Amino acid sequence: MSERDGPSRPEGPLSGAARELYARITRGEPVGPQDADALAELVGWRLVTVDADRPGPPIALDPQEAARRRLDEELRDMAARAARIAAVPGVGDELGLHFERAKWRSGSGSEFLAGREQVSARIGEAVDRAESEVLTALPAGPACPDLLDDDTARASRALARGVRMRTLFGDGVRDDAAARAWASVMSGRGNRFRTLLAPFQRCVVVDRRQAFVSDHVVGGDPEQTAWHVMDRAFVAFVAEGFEDAWRRADIWHGDPRRAVPDDGTGRLTDRQREILIDTAAGVDQRITARRLNIGLRTLTKELGLLRARWGATTLAALAYQWALSPERLRTADAGGAGGDRSGQRDGSDGSDP
Repeated sequence: MSERDGPSRPEGPLSGAARELYARITRGEPVGPQDADALAELVGWRLVTVDADRPGPPIALDPQEAARRRLDEELRDMAARAARIAAVPGVGDELGLHFERAKWRSGSGSEFLAGREQVSARIGEAVDRAESEVLTALPAGPACPDLLDDDTARASRALARGVRMRTLFGDGVRDDAAARAWASVMSGRGNRFRTLLAPFQRCVVVDRRQAFVSDHVVGGDPEQTAWHVMDRAFVAFVAEGFEDAWRRADIWHGDPRRAVPDDGTGRLTDRQREILIDTAAGVDQRITARRLNIGLRTLTKELGLLRARWGATTLAALAYQWALSPERLRTADAGGAGGDRSGQRDGSDGSDP
């Protein structure tokens, strides 16, 4: 084999047998078949040369020159290897975008969590890793007092990291002294709270990337079981549902429910009942005012009194309070909404449809 054949460069260091053979070649000693492997090493290192066309003893070459060539080759290999290593993260980032898009299209799946302890543990892990935002909707209020200490510590750590936290409760939480005390403390640490009279679904959304929702598939207790969802499209849908409920809710800092003003009788007037019936039915206020033969300013004043009566800040909250009011039940017992409305029509200008 000659140098022109381009012998492959050995990967490892020069072996002891090759070193010994090089010394023998420089002394002019013969080379036998048993030296074939060591000779191949020397040729690969370019320490000797042989000519297959003209058989003869191997010729020793300058080891200093061979070492410089070897060093140059190794340095070039190192530079190329370093360049390949440096390119690895970029390849992962570039191809990762396509992979993530594929996951968003196909869905990343969901995992069923079969008990309160597992649900709490998994939510706790997600909140501990939260980077920007945690949205929590709990219609029944916060967890039992035994779990509040853990929730407080976890939420406090997240707030200290700069995570924004918003929590939505059902309106009944305002009557819970322990929940009021907890919300008062956490409000001071930056957690924002609101309460909503209308029904809404329980959920926890972390960084808009994962969500925990009640189980309505397996058929267990929705308060004890949940699904951990990582599909980006569905998580975005859950987050938007939270935002819709949040916009309709009332700000809460842990204060108790406001007392209902009493007009002396505690009863609503017939006109107030009519206004509430139309409000709950979504009737336009101009139609209600015309039917009751009153101006819009008078109607607005009556609505203000009714909202103050129940502490409702929105018409939706007012309609919900009316739906739960004993006054509505008394109206139904007395003949229903139709009876009251007929009486009001007799006193109207007769222009109602």
